[in-house]
Amino acid sequence: MGADEGLERILAKKFKELMKHLEEGQTHPKASLVYTVTDTDFEEKVIERSKRVPVLVDFWAEWCAPCLMLSPILERVVSNYGGKVVLAKLNVDENPVTASKYGITGIPTVILFKGGSLADQFVGLMPEEVVSKWLKRHIS
Repeated sequence: MGADEGLERILAKKFKELMKHLEEGQTHPKASLVYTVTDTDFEEKVIERSKRVPVLVDFWAEWCAPCLMLSPILERVVSNYGGKVVLAKLNVDENPVTASKYGITGIPTVILFKGGSLADQFVGLMPEEVVSKWLKRHIS
């Protein structure tokens, strides 16, 4: 097998993985740790999944500057746990049913689900150290 054939196989494999993540609604490069949820799939992708691994849900909106600042902080904190927790992102403007169900009146709001239930939450932009300490209380 030539170098070109090997490269083509690697590219084809990576493309197939990317397409699988996109089909599953996972839009982030760390797709298994960070993914998008909607009103339609919240029960499955958050509540049910939280029975296997804690799920941190970031309730946000595109127009919200603190939300945009918090997002990379949450992603870094979650990636530091190496799969012991995952991050689901829910746009409140596009998914008002779930936002209403959980009483989201201010954003960003971050809720941690464990064992199928709401375990803890915070509202507002927090420094990375504060988010890390908050999450550490819940993740062993």
